[in-house]
Parts: sequence; structure tokens; C-alpha cells
Amino acid sequence: MNVLKQTKIISGFPAVGKSVLTKQSNLVVLDSDSSLFSWIRKGERHPDFPENYIQHIKENVGKADYILVSSHDNVRSALKENNIDYTLVYPSIELKNEYIKRYKDRGNEESFISFIDSKWNEFIEDIEKETHPTMLKLVENQYLSDVLEKI
Repeated sequence: MNVLKQTKIISGFPAVGKSVLTKQSNLVVLDSDSSLFSWIRKGERHPDFPENYIQHIKENVGKADYILVSSHDNVRSALKENNIDYTLVYPSIELKNEYIKRYKDRGNEESFISFIDSKWNEFIEDIEKETHPTMLKLVENQYLSDVLEKI
């Protein structure tokens, strides 16, 4: 008999430590990369996104301890529209330089780094206006694995 897990969904800002948690944890952690659902091929968006991504999340509830998902605004809106409870993990707005360094250290393309750099305040301020999810703000040198017990 399969026992369903009490799956918790975590929407994580880029570089909070989603992929690292997946590799280091003894828990069942599904790192659901939204880019696998949002693009048909490079330059061509998938017409069913984010609905196809939400369906993937729903199909995996009960199979993992944690499902890690994107923090894109359209994904957060779709989670809310589907009444899916989740925790939004994001950095304090003052940590921009730390996160830019994280992006560089993990080998992100310069275009991605420049984009985040130019939109940093807007992204964090939009996140902090959220009312649906449980919010968890990271402080300096903190990662998702450091706060997992709070989720």
C-alpha cells in the first residue's frame, strides 16, 4: 500500500537553494523547473503555460515531501487561482549584491543576471504584496535548507 506524503509546495526565488536542497536532502524533493513547461523550444512559449505546470504540480502532490516551483508572478497567480497552498521563499531586498554574486557563482548567463539586476526591487516589492502564500524572507547568507523546518 502506498502512503501519500504530506507534500509542501515551495515557490522559491532564483538562487535561494532549491536545486541544492534537491541534491543534498534525504527527503523526497521534486525540483520542478518551470522552463520545462513554459517553452516548446527556444524562443517559442508553450501556449498551455502555466496551466500545464500547475497540472504537473497537482499530479505530484502526495508523491514528494516538497515540490519546489518557480516564483514567477504568473505561476504564483495560477497557484492562487487553483487554491494551492504554498510557501514563498525570497530574499530580503537588501541582499541584491549577495544574489547577483550567487548568480555569477552558479554560472548564469549575463543576460539573466542583468535582467534580475534591473528588476530586483520590482520583483521583491511585488512578492511582498502577496496575500495568498505563507511568506518566508531569507536574511544574509541564508538558504532554503536553513529555514526548511519553518515550512
